[in-house]
Amino acid sequence: MKDILSLDLDELRRGIISFGEKDYRANQIFKWVYAKRVLDFSEMTDLPMNLRNKLGSLFRFTTMKEVERQISIDGTEKFLLKLEDDNHIETVVLKHPRHITFCISSQVGCALNCSFCATGASGFTRDLSASEIVSQVILMENSIGRPVDNIVFMGMGEPFLNEANVYKAIKILHDPVGRNLGIRHFTISTAGIPEGIKRLADSGMDVRLSVSLHSASEETRSSLMPINKKYPLDSLRKVLDYYQQKTGNRITFEYALIKGVNDSTEDLTKLGEFLTGIKSFVNIIPVNPVKPVFDRPSDKEIAVFSESLKKAGFECAVRHEKGTDIDAACGQLRQKRRE
Repeated sequence: MKDILSLDLDELRRGIISFGEKDYRANQIFKWVYAKRVLDFSEMTDLPMNLRNKLGSLFRFTTMKEVERQISIDGTEKFLLKLEDDNHIETVVLKHPRHITFCISSQVGCALNCSFCATGASGFTRDLSASEIVSQVILMENSIGRPVDNIVFMGMGEPFLNEANVYKAIKILHDPVGRNLGIRHFTISTAGIPEGIKRLADSGMDVRLSVSLHSASEETRSSLMPINKKYPLDSLRKVLDYYQQKTGNRITFEYALIKGVNDSTEDLTKLGEFLTGIKSFVNIIPVNPVKPVFDRPSDKEIAVFSESLKKAGFECAVRHEKGTDIDAACGQLRQKRRE
């Protein structure tokens, strides 16, 4: 049977028409699934009973099971989800005073093996389907009892290495007939895949872009992020210039601040040099402890780094990691389950 969560509205309409129903029925189904988060055809009460029965014989819903849920003292919620093939992924609910953000996964594991990331330590298994990406959102919205305000592809995996399914999931969740989440409420976070960034710039899809930078020193970044050996900083900078010229959008940079690794005056100078000419915002993230162990700078050292960057003319903020009392860093909960 066809997985209905893998279909965008046009595909669903074609399917409905193909077995003799009016296309407006697709709109009704789409609203039930994405606006009301109903994943049972028998509960779609404005559809004729014979159509509900027919749908049940032709379509299925992706299922994933909540295996573990941790709730932090700051309200952050971490989910470990079991997929139909028994693989596991993680998602996070980040609660802020005026909005809620879902940090969702695009792959089972990750092939990039960033040294400070627990997901990379577990290796890469496979891409998630569009339906598995969408299903994370529906599950968590049902779990917290309200719609999400922002979605960031900053969970497990590199979104640009599963581009087609990520884009399709965004299309489904953005559709005004269903979930109707504004396109600027989606953020793709990348370790720096130039081809993916260029395709995003050319796509006209006005989602936000976030780049995991973590160092503007070639040697240091390569030691933290092996992808830098394939796509060094010069190639990343060129494609970011292209992206900004094409879209005019500000780029967010993630900078995990690690004591004795990327927090020196020289690191700060190189970061300023890299950012010059880019409309940017830097999220300074004191490192969350994972294996191998990296030390978090002191509060004073974090403040000095942040204030120095501001004095140099760059917008930035210290984003203190949420959920540090639980396994909220990507991959930690899944990694512990496998140990």
